[in-house]
Formats: sequence, structure tokens, C-alpha cells
Amino acid sequence: MDRTEPETRPSEARLRLLTTATRVFYAEGIHSVGVDRIIGEAKVTRATFYRHFPGKEDLVLAYLQSADQGIRGQVETALTAGVSPGEGLRAIAAAIAQGIQSPGFRGCAFLNAVAEYPDLAHPVHQAVLAHREWFLDTVTTLMARIEAAGAEAAAQQFVMLRDGAMAAGCLFDPAAICATFLRGVDGLVALHESRRPA
Repeated sequence: MDRTEPETRPSEARLRLLTTATRVFYAEGIHSVGVDRIIGEAKVTRATFYRHFPGKEDLVLAYLQSADQGIRGQVETALTAGVSPGEGLRAIAAAIAQGIQSPGFRGCAFLNAVAEYPDLAHPVHQAVLAHREWFLDTVTTLMARIEAAGAEAAAQQFVMLRDGAMAAGCLFDPAAICATFLRGVDGLVALHESRRPA
């Protein structure tokens, strides 16, 4: 038997812990939820928890890593083969809008987390910055494929539109927020497309 096999497949207990943490951290905040509650709701022992996560911070980082992987998957799905960069950006925006309109939406998991971990040097804060850097780089690359000039500024506008929609989407009518967000992204992309050299 290959000794590394258990490491390549997450255990059922670890998945239960991460699923429970994801649900309660997102719904209620990270600092307000203790390890004992996660252990109880995941129906594992304390020893099992600490075997998978040496401390709560490790679980928080795993939660953010899982959220990061989910968003990367959405972006990859939006950027299917043969889609133009402009359509790819619009598809990413559509996926964001779909998330905003989903049941239980409570804003951006990363913006929520960084509000609870304001120390720039903290590993949770660093994980949020890494995710946001990847997202900005992805949007910048797509904008640059439309037209190199102004790609970085346009990508920053896209991210700000996204941040605003994620914040407002849990405060006001999500459908109206998403309609405004999608119009903003479409206008931004169309403007960039119109400047592309013939």
C-alpha cells in the first residue's frame, strides 16, 4: 500500500470540519465562531480536529483556500476555449452576479475576512491579498488581450465594480445591484474594445 495515499485524499472528518467552518465563518464571521462549536457541528473529536488543523488559524486559512479554489474554478469555467477576452470578462462578471443573487449571500468572503484581520502581516490578511492579486492579474491579462494601453487601470476599475457590487449586494436589492454591476462591466469592456487598434 502506498504510504502517501491518505495524504492525497482528504479524510471525511477533515471535509466535515472544513464544510462546517465554511458555512459558519461565512454566515456569522470568523472571530464569533469558536473551535468547540465547529467540532460539535462537524461531529468530530477534539483530537481529530487538532490532527487536521493545529489551530483555528489553520482552519481559517483552509477556508480561504477553499474559497479561492472555488472562485478560480468559476473563472476557468467562464474562460472556456474560444471565448474572446471581452466575453470572458463579461462571463466572469455574470458568475459574480449569480453568486450575489444566491441564497445566503453575505458579501465577499475575502473582504469579510480581511475586515476581521486588519494586521497586514497576519497570514489570513496575506491570504486575502494573494487571492486579490491573482484576481486583479487575471482581469489585467484579459484586458491587455483586448488592448494593452490602459489595461491595468481598466482591471482596477473592474475589481472596484466587483467590490462595490459584493458589498451592496447583501444590503440592497441584489437583482438591481447586479444589473448595475453588469452594465458597468459591459460599458468598461466595450470602451476598452472600442480603443483596440484595427
